[in-house]
Amino acid sequence: MSKQTTRREVLKGGAAMAGLGALGFPQWGLPALAQGETLVEFTDLPDEIVLERTPDRRIIEVRDIDGPITPANKWFTTQHYGHPAVDRATYRLRVSGMVDSPLELSLADLRAMPSRELVFGFECSGNRGPQNGLSSNGRWNGVSLRTVLDRAGIQDAASEFVFFGADRGEEEVNFRGRMTTVEQQYGRSLRRHVALSDEPMLAYALNGDPLTVHQGSPLRLLVPGWYGAPNVKFLSEIHVQEDQYLGKFQTHWYRTLKGERINGEMKWVETAISKMRLKSYIARVTKLGNQHKVFGVIMHDGTPIQSVEVRIDDGPWQAATLDPSTSEKYSWKFFSYDWMGATPGEHTVTSRATDTSGYVQPTSEELEVKKTFLEQNNQHPRTLIIT
Repeated sequence: MSKQTTRREVLKGGAAMAGLGALGFPQWGLPALAQGETLVEFTDLPDEIVLERTPDRRIIEVRDIDGPITPANKWFTTQHYGHPAVDRATYRLRVSGMVDSPLELSLADLRAMPSRELVFGFECSGNRGPQNGLSSNGRWNGVSLRTVLDRAGIQDAASEFVFFGADRGEEEVNFRGRMTTVEQQYGRSLRRHVALSDEPMLAYALNGDPLTVHQGSPLRLLVPGWYGAPNVKFLSEIHVQEDQYLGKFQTHWYRTLKGERINGEMKWVETAISKMRLKSYIARVTKLGNQHKVFGVIMHDGTPIQSVEVRIDDGPWQAATLDPSTSEKYSWKFFSYDWMGATPGEHTVTSRATDTSGYVQPTSEELEVKKTFLEQNNQHPRTLIIT
């Protein structure tokens, strides 16, 4: 169940840290700190915080990140229709619609195809500060989506590729004031140029082991560089069609409403959640003697990172150092900054990332024209007290 604890109860010191599991935090252990190194308390968390540990939702404690690859039992998860029981022995992936040869593929069939490995870190499109716990990074194994589609033979007029999970549930649909109850199946789609590119894959293993139920066993779609929602879990069907797919999670649930000035007039535009927006966040600050180290994470769509910077209070932006262990294209990126001469008192620590396209992580003020909370990639100042 979800567990409420006070932030100050949890963060009183080393002894309290050792008891995080008893207080309701995920029992994953703290990162290996150097002898004498301690975590500095953030003060921007509410006094009462909820770490959700329900069967359908699990977040990571970002202060505990201790390596590039997130263990499978620590991966974040969020789910709409629970975790369907799928028998791996009888599982079949169906490929239907505008194809020359409809397919039904077992896991053995998929594993017999040329395999592929991908290091890919992503976040839920609803992930946001100060906790940012809906993000993880892993090493995936599977088969390229294009390999499966080529075997089926895609017809020339096909333009929309719909991916359905085995998870489903009843929903009330409001159409012009009239309510109808229907069974909804989780689904997302890709346009032809994306589906037939070399990027998407069908993953059957995470970190060398078969997918867990929390990660979509036995098979899931992965679209490198995209938010979590399009990476359909429990993948059961691929349906190829000409018309645009208008399922709930494609057209209503995962949308962003943002103002854009067009021809001198503000237009309100809705866009589907797809590629991740460049984002960095401060995960923890540690102290060793008189020195402090800032550690953070970058989430992005695979565009190379040009720079990441850290600012203390209202001071100048200072260059941080990217961790070479997270250099793979679609991996999350780590960075660190040595904060020298920190003075006692309350401070704010902020990070911003810039990619090679010239895109700079925006401020909160620059995102005020966005009216929905998804894709919240603004710079997020963390507050803390130096003693």
